[in-house]
Amino acid sequence: MAKLFLVPNVLSAGDWQNVLPVSVFNILGEIRYFIVEDTRTARRFLKQINRDIDIDALTFFELNKFTKPDYLPGFLEPIEQGFNIGIVSEAGCPGIADPGADIVKIAHRKGIQVVPLVGPSSVLLALMASGLNGQNFAFNGYLPVKPHERTKAISALEKKAKTENQTQIFIETPYRNRQLIADLMKTCQPSTQLCIAANITGENEFIVTKSVGEWKNTVPDLHKQPTIFLLGL
Repeated sequence: MAKLFLVPNVLSAGDWQNVLPVSVFNILGEIRYFIVEDTRTARRFLKQINRDIDIDALTFFELNKFTKPDYLPGFLEPIEQGFNIGIVSEAGCPGIADPGADIVKIAHRKGIQVVPLVGPSSVLLALMASGLNGQNFAFNGYLPVKPHERTKAISALEKKAKTENQTQIFIETPYRNRQLIADLMKTCQPSTQLCIAANITGENEFIVTKSVGEWKNTVPDLHKQPTIFLLGL
């Protein structure tokens, strides 16, 4: 039976061979059906991997916040017809801070084999480089947008990081990085450890861990730059 491949995407601009194994190139060459968040960026990614690929011969199903849940089972019909399908995230690994998990859940119910391919995960790469507890950690996704709710969430994560020695990982939409950092500086205790990891795997990669007290007045401008934040002891 055909398979559902989870295809990792690059995190930053640059040579894809620096972050993706050759096996991804080989498998992509055999797939004609893709589930993606945005067809335009997916086409660009596939062309980056293989300049000779016939983009117009491929079929794309879009899975994003506008996709109706009733459509999802139909996205897997090519597998039932004997064709492999690839899920491609906008960046990093499908299913992690990504709507691909909804399709994977359906695939398991249908008895379809799910194959995760090796590739970069900004969450794990940031944790690896942070120096914070990698034995006990939690990824919390996006924090609330409203200032009061976001501040409350930060306080709760800081408390959990200290009482359970559990590294708390979260992300933000790049254009709201400044507001989040300001709230972290205002809310967290000076001794709390904060890792800021931006543009991971890119030429201007920035991964630094300091106490909140040390960060004050030294935070770089990360406006519109993809960033991961980690709180810990």
